[in-house]
Amino acid sequence: MIDFEQELPPEEIDSIIESIAADIVRRRLETPAVLFLETHKPLSFVASQALVVSAPLLGSLFGIDKVSRYSGLLRSRDSIERLIRRIEELVAERDKPASVQPENKAE
Repeated sequence: MIDFEQELPPEEIDSIIESIAADIVRRRLETPAVLFLETHKPLSFVASQALVVSAPLLGSLFGIDKVSRYSGLLRSRDSIERLIRRIEELVAERDKPASVQPENKAE
């Protein structure tokens, strides 16, 4: 049986954050995602409990383990802040201009 109150290990939280952030940046949805996360950060605990309540339905669609992991992530506002920071870091890496290297032509 899945325990929704179990704390996630830090490595798993980092893995979930990295996966979500990479998907958001890959799809170029960073602006609406950060806006959504910032405005709904105070409701993160409520969202985690909504996932627990809807676990029977969502579990059949996405897998109960995934629903449990995301519920554990949303339980903490700190996790949401870390997700926002990671999205911003990935965007900065993506948008960083490529270093211009002089061409070495053999003449």
